[in-house]
Amino acid sequence: MINPVLRNFLLSIAGVVLSLSSCTQEACNEETIPLVVATFYRTGSDSIRTADSVTVYGIGMEDSKLYDNAKKVQYLELPLDMDAASSGFVLKINAVTDTLRLNYSNYPHLVSEECGVTFFHSLESYSVSGSRVDTVIFRVRNVTTTYEENIRIFF
Repeated sequence: MINPVLRNFLLSIAGVVLSLSSCTQEACNEETIPLVVATFYRTGSDSIRTADSVTVYGIGMEDSKLYDNAKKVQYLELPLDMDAASSGFVLKINAVTDTLRLNYSNYPHLVSEECGVTFFHSLESYSVSGSRVDTVIFRVRNVTTTYEENIRIFF
């Protein structure tokens, strides 16, 4: 958990950078939203697994589905809340429902003068409940805009 004084300092710096970047006339052409890339794997192997159908939404946010009965899914892109230290997701994989909670820390990152500041995340731990997902492995703990596999979900 980040010290409140340090967090306020970093947010102040981010505000200054954002206000300076608002003076530029250039358009932002870079990705600014970091997403957790989660790939499905077959339990006990290194082979990627395709789920027949996937529904995903944030816990308590059933009306805002990230995936709604998506077919033939091998990976997910999950947004994390930059104002929190954890985000929870309901995963319905092949008609079986589990929950996944990711715990992380946030840190500011200057994307560019045109795009300003975003918050990247550092994955720290997870918890999972249900019967479909049996293991989650962190591959790359830093969640950035580079689009690389962050976690493997085994079922």
